[in-house]
This record gives sequence, C-alpha cells and structure tokens, in this order.
Amino acid sequence: MSQEPDHRPLPTRTEAFLFLLKAKLLQANRSLADLRRPVPRHRCGSSLVNAPVLAEVRTELWNQTSSAEFPLKAGKVQNLRVACRILDGTEIPAGGTFSFWKQLGRTTRRAGYTTGRELRSGCLVPNIGGGLCALSGLLYEASVLSGCEIIERHGHSRILPGMTAEPLRDATIFWNYVDLRFRTPAAIRIEAKLDCTHLIIRFLSRESAPAALARPDLTDRPSPTGDCLSCGEIRCFRHPSANAAHPPGEAHTAFLLDGFTPEHNDWCAVRSKSGDHWFLPLDATRWKKPNYAWTPPVAAKTTFATLTTLLRSFRSRRLPAQGAVRQRALLESEAQLAKRYHDGLSPCAGHLVISQNLLPHFKKLETLGGRTYDVLLHRLPLAELHSALDGAARIHPFSSTLSDFRADPTLIQAETEALNGASALISPHTDLARRFGKRATLIPWKEPTPVQRIPSEPDRFRVFLPCSALARKGVYELAEALHGLDVELLVLGGASEGSPDPLTAIRHRRTVLSELGTADVLVLPAWVEHQPRLALLALASGIPVIASRACGLPAHPLLHQIDQPDPQAIRGYLGILMSPKYG
Repeated sequence: MSQEPDHRPLPTRTEAFLFLLKAKLLQANRSLADLRRPVPRHRCGSSLVNAPVLAEVRTELWNQTSSAEFPLKAGKVQNLRVACRILDGTEIPAGGTFSFWKQLGRTTRRAGYTTGRELRSGCLVPNIGGGLCALSGLLYEASVLSGCEIIERHGHSRILPGMTAEPLRDATIFWNYVDLRFRTPAAIRIEAKLDCTHLIIRFLSRESAPAALARPDLTDRPSPTGDCLSCGEIRCFRHPSANAAHPPGEAHTAFLLDGFTPEHNDWCAVRSKSGDHWFLPLDATRWKKPNYAWTPPVAAKTTFATLTTLLRSFRSRRLPAQGAVRQRALLESEAQLAKRYHDGLSPCAGHLVISQNLLPHFKKLETLGGRTYDVLLHRLPLAELHSALDGAARIHPFSSTLSDFRADPTLIQAETEALNGASALISPHTDLARRFGKRATLIPWKEPTPVQRIPSEPDRFRVFLPCSALARKGVYELAEALHGLDVELLVLGGASEGSPDPLTAIRHRRTVLSELGTADVLVLPAWVEHQPRLALLALASGIPVIASRACGLPAHPLLHQIDQPDPQAIRGYLGILMSPKYG
C-alpha cells in the first residue's frame, strides 16, 4: 500500500548534484588521508574458527516489507549476501583496526551488488549497494559488546523502518568518507551469515571481552514514511513514475536444476507458478539430451546454461570412466554451473528449488542467505556417502575403488549446513527419505514401461547384475553368494575392480540391457545406490529382485530386501528363487 506523502520539501536535481559534488570532494579527501595513514585490509583465516563467541547480534531481513517496497528490500538482501561472502571469516589481530570500506571495497555491479535502498536527505532512495547499513549497524553493535575502541561511527539522520538497533547504536556508511572503524582489544574473528530470515554477526575470540560501553540514552528521531517505490510523492524526480530504471517487482520461485529425474520433474511442474524462473543446463529438445528433459510450464521464464553444459559434456568424454580424476572434474563442473545460475538469479527470487549436487556450491556462494529453499535429493549427503564407502573399505581393504576419492571437507561442511537449513527435502528414494525422517517428503517412483519376459533355458539360471562389477555395488558379496552355484551371471557395466577379479571363480559374461527379459532374478546388493532404475524396470516386468536397503526401492511382492550386502542373505533368497526351477 502506498504511503501518504509527508510535508517535507521535495528534493531537487540541483540538490542532488550538489550532494554528489560534495561527496566527491569528501571521498577524495578521505582517499588522501588513507594514503598518509593506510588502514589494512584483513584476510580471512581459520586460526580462530573454534574460538568462543564473544558477541552475537542479529536483525530481521524481511520485516515491514510491503509488496510495493519488495524490489528494493530484495536488492538490499542481495547486497548483504555479497558483503557477507567477503566479510565472513575475517580475522583481525590484537590492536588491529577494522575499516568497513577497506574490508568490503566499493559497491559496484561488477562486484555483484545491485539496487537497494539507502537513506539520503531524509528519503529512502534506490542506490547500488543500498542497505549495507544493516550490516554496519550490527558490526558496530558487536564491536561495542566486545569492548572494541570505536574510532569512527556515524548515526542515521532518521530511524529506518524495521531498524532494531537503538538510537545512537546504529551506524550508517557511505563510500568512502562515512565509514565504520574500530580497534580490537584482542585477536577477533568476524563471522557474517544470512539464514532465511536473519542477518547474523558473531565476533569470536580466545580472550574475554573488556567491559562493554554503557548503553546511551534513547532519543527520538523522525522516521521515513517509506521508500521510493511506495512514496506518494509522484512529483519527485526519484519516484518510479519518473524513472523507468526502478520498476516494481514480485517475489517468485527459482528452480535451479541439473540432471533430469522424472519424479522431481513432476513434483516441480505441479508447484511452479506463473512468473517463476527455471534455470536448466540446456534445451533438451533442441540438443536431443534426454538427461536434461525438464518440462517447465509455459508461463515460467526459462534460462539455459548451454555453453557451460556443452563444455562440461566435452570434458566429461575425455575423463576416465571412474576414479578420483573423474570425480574431481565433475565437482568442478557442478561448481561452474552453480556459479552460472547464481549470476543470473534475480534478487526477487525469494524461494529456491535446488538439485542436490548444486546445493553445497550455492552455500559457498552465499546464494541461500535470505531465502527459503527446497532440495531435490538424489544421493546420500557427502558426509554419509563417505561414511558408507569407508565402512565398505574396512571390509574390503584390497578394493581399488572404494577409497579412490573423497570430496573436500569444506564442500562436505557446506552441504551439511545447507541441508540443515532446507525447508523440505524431496526424494522417491525410500532410504534417503528414511534417513531424514519427518523433514523428508517421499514421492513415488515413476514406474517404467515393462520389458518382455523371455523364459531362459530350463537348465540355466540367470542372475542379472544391472551395473559394473564394483565393490560399492556389492560385487564381492555377490561373488561369495554365487560361489558353487550352477548359475550364469550377466554383468551390464564394463568397469571392474581389476586384479584380483572378484568374479574369477564365477561363470559370468558381459551383457546388454535387452537381455534383462531373459533373467531369472536381478541382484543389486549395493553399499551405495542412488538411481535403481533397472531394478524398478525388473519389478515392473515381473522379474524378482534381491536388493539392499541402500537401493531405496518401494515395497513390492517381488522385492527381496536385505539390510546390507550380506552373502548369506543373498544366497538364501537365491535358493528360494532357484528351487522351483531345479526342484
């Protein structure tokens, strides 16, 4: 709703020009002063990452936001995301001086800042980098609580709507001559975070804080009636009606997607609304790539990361079929895709739906702060994935593949934190959903079209392994279960454990998918399995399946589920299935 105009004189272009001229002179003067007495820019570090919290302050991001004012408020939150990414982890030595502008640098579009709102001449006006006073105010509050010596601080001329700091406890900034500067009594680490609703500042130190400054008396100051997008003064040259660069906007959902899964596609399509924005790797129809065949609604805006995806595909063809080199390259390509999406994301995207593999990269880019988000789960979290592989490696220390790659600990931590902050976790995988309990939303697997059953020869029992003969798929347990049995093992994939070959004593051969219909049973005793598509196909085709719980299959009359890869359990179920054929 628009606010009633107040009776202050309207700002003029002449006043704006004089303000700009005065600001340029003051900025030049500050630059000369800093040349004479330089202020250091402190680096991010990790020496105090486990130090006790000396002070913690926070403020709401979205309080008192009308629909008319939303675009500039969203711009403010975007600016806070950029600034927090730069500031988070800054470590200041004892006796060190902190300068807000020296630490953050100038707010430009090239640096990722956008149009937010700032207080100028009594009005909340649009400006690149606007809204960072919320950050400077919390830094000032935390520095006071930590006993820092305040060298420079400037208060707002008016109380901003939604301001939580008491009068004389706020701190405004304006490049570069209106600064916030303080000196630390001990070594301090600054942590700057955004969750979905709050901006949070923490000061960490191994030293106790000196006595904090006394809280000042409260004073009353007049409040602005609203920003330029809701102000009723249409005669003002800054009003949106006179400036096409500041159109109103609306909050929407952005779908940040990678590899296609039909279950997630249906879930997204049902929930997408007109005006939502879908970010996709490429146009699957044009490029004939069914692995990216997402179907956004007609009313949704669509952005493709075509060049990034084609380069990823080209590089992927030159990588080994498995191993650490391949996994590192895949993580790097996912980071590049996430960065491409991040750069194209509108500040007005208030809710996100994210493919899980991109999630930790968005966390590191500070894309998630100030937003709610859902995650499309398609694999174990990295921490649990590594734990599962480490457990299997302890049982099979001679495996050449179980320990060949582990993700960087910072990426694991980023994913863990991001998953903890998600609004919803969406997956058809029953084991994944079970691990997350009530936070998970279990959606149904999409049933595939059955294949035609072709009865095998009466004296031959065929076991179908729908993957490569690798340790993480349970090949060692399967080989032990099949040892001494009169069966033929059909192996679909081409990768192997190498020497020693676990299938040496088993009658086996490579196969193709068209032979699935000739199998008597499909066996998948995997330690890790995220996409059990062929097991689902077997069940739909009337072929019995022996699979571990890690496969995430739904309950089915033909499914024989084992808790974990276990040769005795596999052999027991095989005996039951073989008895009708051999009597």
